[in-house]
Parts: sequence; C-alpha cells; structure tokens
Amino acid sequence: MIPEHTSRRAALAALPAALALTVALASPAAADGNGAYQINLAPLNNSGSKGVAMLSLKGNQLTVKIESEGHVPGQPSAQHLHGSTDGHDFHCPDASADTNGDGVIDNTEATVHYGNINISLTTSGSTDAKSGLAVDRMPVADAQGKVSYERTLTVSQAVVDHIKDLHIVQHGIDRNGNNKYDFDGAGKSELDPTLPQEATAPTNCGEVQGAAVGSIPVGGVETGTGPVDGAAGSTGVPGAALAAGGLAAAATGALVVLRRRRERPAAGRGGNSGAAA
Repeated sequence: MIPEHTSRRAALAALPAALALTVALASPAAADGNGAYQINLAPLNNSGSKGVAMLSLKGNQLTVKIESEGHVPGQPSAQHLHGSTDGHDFHCPDASADTNGDGVIDNTEATVHYGNINISLTTSGSTDAKSGLAVDRMPVADAQGKVSYERTLTVSQAVVDHIKDLHIVQHGIDRNGNNKYDFDGAGKSELDPTLPQEATAPTNCGEVQGAAVGSIPVGGVETGTGPVDGAAGSTGVPGAALAAGGLAAAATGALVVLRRRRERPAAGRGGNSGAAA
C-alpha cells in the first residue's frame, strides 16, 4: 500500500516535467530561428569523397561549415544547398540515378532526386542559384584534395523554417584520374558546354541527420511515389508528436489522480486502515 501523501507528491512532481516536455516536443524545430544540424557527406560517382558539414542558425543568420576530402587537388569544388522550402521531399541519389547509363550521374539526372539549388555556397559575393556555376568563387581543394569552408549567410525565413529539408551537394569528379577537370574524362557538361562534365557532376551529397522528410512527395501528392517518413509510427504520426502525446497523457493522468483524491469523502480517509490508498 502506498500512503496517500506519497502518491500525491509523486503526481505533483511528475506534472511540471511532463507538461514542460510536452510543450518542448510539440514546438517545431528551429521555429525560433536557432539550432545546429549535422550533415554527413557520402560519395557519389565512385568519387570516394566524404566529409561533414554543420549548419548553425541564429535568427536569419546561417553559418555553414564544411570539412571534406577526396576532391580533385587544386580544382574548385562547386557546392550548394539543394532541396525545397515548400514541402517537397528530396533526397541524395543512388547509382540508379544514372538513367542514360553512361557511368556518370550528371547534375541533371541527380537534380530529380536532390532538387534545385537553393543557396550557392560561394566563398564571396552572391549566394543565389545563379551563382551555382561561379567556379571562380567556389572553394578550391588543397594538394591533398581537402576542402575547408566556412561562411555566414543571411537567409530567408523560408530557409529557416525548412532547414531540415535542405541538403549539401559538392561537385567535381576525376573520372580518368589525371588530377584535373578535362573534356576527355566525361565530355562536356550538360549545364554549360564550355565546362567539362567532370567539373559539374556531383562528387558527394548529405542530408540533415534525423530530419523528417518533406510533406509532399516528389512529383506531387497525386503520384504517391514519395518515400514514407521512417520516423513516423504505424499511425503515420511523427515520433516527436507521438512522444508529445504520451507526455500529455501522463500529465492528464497526474491531474486525474489529484482530482480524485480531492473529491474523496472525508469518511473514506478515516480510521479504516484496510481501505485502498
């Protein structure tokens, strides 16, 4: 038997924590414009390129830090935040994206999967989509093929609200292994015939860790071809919402316990030691 005052204390102690956690989990991520997100970059086009990126938001200021390797030494690496700020679901492509079977996932083939450029991660000047091929303002890999990048940008509220739906892609491959971008490697770029395909093909891609997918599948709702949110339970409700609902139920239960004890008749609390607590 648990004494009445003990169970009452337990209910009171659980209530504030349950309510506080319910509010915290129900709040959308980065709704206040603050947060930090990690992106692990995985190779595309058998490039062997990999790395880690960090996105840090403070209001409308986005700081992007990237440390990656496996790039073509001494060559610029075009890089961007791809994806959608209107709820569409995009992801990094796999080998099946090479639909023309030429052995290279070119940018046009990959864009179907990772979406259009949202922000060009240049070292200076404009960061809009039109700067996507501004190779003179992109970071250059060192002699070991490493790229180190950091820049703080002013971004739109749409980017703040949908930061988890965006992902980083770096470009530039060396298909023929001669340590430079040339036309002999894979011909001309489909984006700009004055550039080699090697300069614009994606070398790696990464998504925000733990991010929920966008609300609308690629191609629109009617296609029904978009991936299912792996974080959702069998009800289709995201895990955070389920957790928040559980905590809300716990808080409600605590209130019910207190209410019942207050409403119990005084006689029920008298000398009858055999009564249930």
